[in-house]
Amino acid sequence: MKKLIGSVLAVIIHGLFFQTALAEDGKTALVPLPSVEDFTRGNDGWSFGLGLGVEYESAYEGSDEYDFEVDPAGAVQWRSGDDIFFWAGEALGWRGLRSSTWLFEAAVGLDEGREESDSDDGRLDGLGDRDEDAELVLQVRRAFDADWRYWLDGRVVTGDNGSLGLFGVGRRFGDQNDGTGHEIAIAVVFHDSDFANKDFGIDAEQSAASGLNETNLSGGFRSVGANYNYRHYINENWQIFGEAVYERYSSDIEDSPIARNNYEAEVGAGFIYVF
Repeated sequence: MKKLIGSVLAVIIHGLFFQTALAEDGKTALVPLPSVEDFTRGNDGWSFGLGLGVEYESAYEGSDEYDFEVDPAGAVQWRSGDDIFFWAGEALGWRGLRSSTWLFEAAVGLDEGREESDSDDGRLDGLGDRDEDAELVLQVRRAFDADWRYWLDGRVVTGDNGSLGLFGVGRRFGDQNDGTGHEIAIAVVFHDSDFANKDFGIDAEQSAASGLNETNLSGGFRSVGANYNYRHYINENWQIFGEAVYERYSSDIEDSPIARNNYEAEVGAGFIYVF
């Protein structure tokens, strides 16, 4: 996967230096949602945004330990009409707009895994490390009208460690068409047994090494949550963004010794320079 990302990045960098510069007067995003990054300014061809984000988040799924984390922000994108191909962080993907009210997306990314050292309090001691794994993400959003004031969201994440499904509804605030403004969404999340046990299960070997009770979760309802997004251009090139996420776990997850809280929350903010 890392070799694939490296190869694609090399192609993207080549394109950035040899494509004709884009005009700066376009302002229409693929869809006007702050949660969907679009640096193209409505123009076909290459676009590039680079910045930093700071998040205050849990150390791992279900943790009651929180800390700050600084990560790169932005993406490299190539647009052709109503289609955008992108490389963002550890994800390579495509998204396309159809009939003004349907947005489809497919991406391959990496699940970040988990290490015993993620817990400073030793809560993961004996559970071993879980390596990063590739995941396929498929998403579709359906707007109620062409201005994307309200929309429905469906998402599937699947890989070697199981599958997760999300169903949500959202509302956009503001009248901008450049992908800035505010939006809020609520969603319910389901997972299969493999995905549930990836984060919250404890097998016999882990139980013996950690002293925690053996735990085997079944599939079904995982959580209900809310997500808030904000994006704003300070000037022609500088953009600021913010996000807040809250996820309330099901009773099955609450019963796992790994889940130190019955919820997970995070907030983040950052800036991006759009070239």
